[in-house]
Amino acid sequence: MKQVCRTGFRALWSIGLCMMLTGIFRLPCLAQDKAPTQTAGVDNTKMGAYRALAQLSFQAFQKGDNATAAELARILERTWDKGEGDLSKSNPEVCKQIDGSMDGFIKPVLQYTAKAPDPAAVQAAYNTHLEKLKLAD
Repeated sequence: MKQVCRTGFRALWSIGLCMMLTGIFRLPCLAQDKAPTQTAGVDNTKMGAYRALAQLSFQAFQKGDNATAAELARILERTWDKGEGDLSKSNPEVCKQIDGSMDGFIKPVLQYTAKAPDPAAVQAAYNTHLEKLKLAD
């Protein structure tokens, strides 16, 4: 009886060990199946760079660093103006929506010296802009 119990225990233990090792070695394979969605915190999408610039500008604004927020907002605007050509040809309506939402976000940030931007309005415009960027990804 003891021999049967030991043999059964060994069999179950061996099966459990095999399953555990299979799981351990399978995890890296699963990770390789999926393409990375970000590199250095920037989405690998058509709109990833614009999203990252908007996020950096907004983060600086939240910290009260209006000069850096405005500088990044201007870089966002210039980068968009240089790169929107393909989207304006393939999907002019989405391009127009993104352009309008970006203007709504960056305008108060850029004009911080003339008038202190309303944080709630900037937050709302930022959220709208991020939503519009999703339309083109």
